Amino acid sequence: MTDSSLLERTLKDNLTWNKARIKFLAAFLIALTQTRNVNLMRVAAKFGGRAASDSSYKRIQRFLRFFDLPFAELADLLIKLMKLTPPFVIVIDRTEWKFGSKWHNILTLAIASEEVAIPILWRFLEKKGCSDDEERKQIIEDYLELFPLASIGYVCADREFASLKWLEFLTAEKIPYRLRIKANHELTDKRGKAMKARKLLQTARVGEAVICRRWRKLWGTYRVCVSGRRRADGELLILISNEPSPQMLAEYARRWQIETLFGCLKSRGFGLEETHLKDSERLKKLLGLLAIALCWSWLCGKQISQLKPIKIKKHRRRAKSIFRVGLDALEQVFSNPAVKGQKKENNTFILLLSCT
Repeated sequence: MTDSSLLERTLKDNLTWNKARIKFLAAFLIALTQTRNVNLMRVAAKFGGRAASDSSYKRIQRFLRFFDLPFAELADLLIKLMKLTPPFVIVIDRTEWKFGSKWHNILTLAIASEEVAIPILWRFLEKKGCSDDEERKQIIEDYLELFPLASIGYVCADREFASLKWLEFLTAEKIPYRLRIKANHELTDKRGKAMKARKLLQTARVGEAVICRRWRKLWGTYRVCVSGRRRADGELLILISNEPSPQMLAEYARRWQIETLFGCLKSRGFGLEETHLKDSERLKKLLGLLAIALCWSWLCGKQISQLKPIKIKKHRRRAKSIFRVGLDALEQVFSNPAVKGQKKENNTFILLLSCT
């Protein structure tokens, strides 16, 4: 059985797509791991088989143009692959870049995992800069159409997302949150006096966690728990939550996983910023395919690192991320299929997509 055939069979067990779409997905994933780039001409050149590169390129274009990708099913697949269980830590952020004359600005909702957030939903903002309250509300509502409210452990987001109407929405929906606020936002002290958030935590030392014991009011309106610390560069990290939590700093730290996600999709992984796609719907489908490839790479890297721990450098960080280890391995096994003993390893990696 060829690598492509085994991958097709594995994917078929977890997706309701027809045979032609499954066959395409298998070919695309194998080609993508070899090119490590979203340039569709380069991906098409690695499709293999008897078809010429031009035919494979047109095949990719037809998929992105005509296939109604079932994102609800895709979300279920990604969660099963990564063995995620609710309640989930929901992380929201944007990534933006310019390619030629086209400006891409994508609001992303992801679920925190072990090291990298797994993207579930995207909204394309037809503008530069920050998302607005309605766009943030919509992406949460999109999530609630797929999963119950009880599946949310808490929502985690950076300073851009701390706004009056956004908090009003989260409060009304009874959605827990861990949000960073700006140092000039208004909080009350223990006596109820309004002051800048930076003044409330002005005595915080570098690396020292500060937890305000009493509830405070943000903008004189919302009762919030406050925690924070001073970073090594002297900047204050000030967090708010609508429920008490002594681990608020550690919980908020999981937000960084979405930054890792964007790195994997872009410069440290699949070169998303080099895409020539301009149509939002086609780019959304491409992101769905990249999400599967991301999970596959991470699962391979995790398996490899369990057998052979990743080298730790002098600065106490790994020489490579788990994602990078997995992507390197997938590129090697599919680019050199004739290497002795490679077949067994290929099969092992492919079966990681079986959700078992």
